[in-house]
Amino acid sequence: MKERTILDQQISAVMQIRQTLDDSVEMAALAEEEGDESVIDEIISELTALDKKAQRQQIEALLSGEADSSDAYLQINAGAGGTEAQDWADMLLRMYMRWCDRKGYKTSALERSDGDEAGIKSVTLKVSGHQAYGWLKTENGVHRLVRISPFDSNAKRHTSFASVSVSPVIDDNIEIEIEDKDIRVDTYRSSGAGGQHVNTTDSAVRMTHIPTGIVAACQSERSQHQNRAHALSLLKAKLYEQEMREREEAAASEHGEKTDIGWGHQIRSYVLHPYQMIKDLRTAIETSDTSGVLDGDIDRFLEAALAEKLNKN
Repeated sequence: MKERTILDQQISAVMQIRQTLDDSVEMAALAEEEGDESVIDEIISELTALDKKAQRQQIEALLSGEADSSDAYLQINAGAGGTEAQDWADMLLRMYMRWCDRKGYKTSALERSDGDEAGIKSVTLKVSGHQAYGWLKTENGVHRLVRISPFDSNAKRHTSFASVSVSPVIDDNIEIEIEDKDIRVDTYRSSGAGGQHVNTTDSAVRMTHIPTGIVAACQSERSQHQNRAHALSLLKAKLYEQEMREREEAAASEHGEKTDIGWGHQIRSYVLHPYQMIKDLRTAIETSDTSGVLDGDIDRFLEAALAEKLNKN
């Protein structure tokens, strides 16, 4: 039923685009006969908006990868730089949370480590919604912020970095086998905001995949058993994402392409001083609407990155 609902929505969207186009063509013909320039201008504006909607629908239709329709794990880690970098990581968290709200996606924090003075050191979100991973998968990388630091009494300009890593939530359609001997499990006490939210037992779980060194942690549940299940799911997601990344790197290498696949490279620059500009370094898409982007309006960057990735494939 879920798959049927999604297909119905996709078909309805295409039919609506077609109907709007047909209506606009008819209106344009009548307006041209009557010489009504104002109506023609209105139709041109509607068709421009319809073109953007059609391009977006095309991208959604092309998100047919093995895991594109899955929910996603989104992890943010502050770079070196103490409070300034931790505040930047918190700003990115807010940006993605606002974007999820716009898309109607649900979010839940599996793990969060707050900064010493402000911001966050790291956070892992589970983003639930149709094609959550498909939309977010191109966000893997380092995000750079340039601004006057609110934590610097001398009001100097600072450059901060934070890394974003996105992995798909693995369902029963994708098989990931992990042997027990390859996992080290550590338990610890969850950190919290205080009061009733602080656990009094070592219920948080950290799993380490020994062959690769990949780590997954969860502290969102009261039960150690539930945290263990979430951590194992996250570990499988990270292993899947690493395998996909290695395959893409190998394919690019065979074709003699220089690749920067992975989340260790810089993908986007957010400059708030001395001018206002956010630029994606992969697609050259840029905007001066910095407040809008940091408030979750990142679709232009996601769509451009997905379109470029799909064209390469």
